[in-house]
Amino acid sequence: MRAITLVNYDPAWPALFQSRCEAIAALLGQPADIQHIGSTSVPGLCAKPKLDIGAVLFANDARLFATEHLQEDGYVFHGDLYGDDRWIFTKDETPFGTRLYLCLPGNSAHRDRILFRDYLRSHPEAAERYATLKRKLARDANGDWDRYTPRKSDFVAGILRLAIAEFR
Repeated sequence: MRAITLVNYDPAWPALFQSRCEAIAALLGQPADIQHIGSTSVPGLCAKPKLDIGAVLFANDARLFATEHLQEDGYVFHGDLYGDDRWIFTKDETPFGTRLYLCLPGNSAHRDRILFRDYLRSHPEAAERYATLKRKLARDANGDWDRYTPRKSDFVAGILRLAIAEFR
């Protein structure tokens, strides 16, 4: 089992995202949009030591082009792990790795990640509750990712409901 490691927020994450964003944009060619998503994108929130990045591409053939160039740059292709039409790539980098999600316009999973991020950014008390939950789940799961990840689902769904009501 892989240990579930959470690190405190690092104020260097936005600049690190910007640097990786530029490198990824060069590899992708024509991305429609690249966003910093996940816990590292929320000021003050603890996170796994990996930057999550979401990129929306204009067309499906762009994903084939992107896959080739990302793999040439050392990214590992994991396919559509969650069945939500997002292709996932990871790259071990220092000081934090990268997890890149590629999708097409209108992808609901990508939209939800943006809504979740934006809600936590604008509601620090909700971000703090999420941090508390993540730390507790990481301790209780004892390295079992199948216990950790699904147990965040109710909290995430609740925040998404609030975000949809507020931002739409």
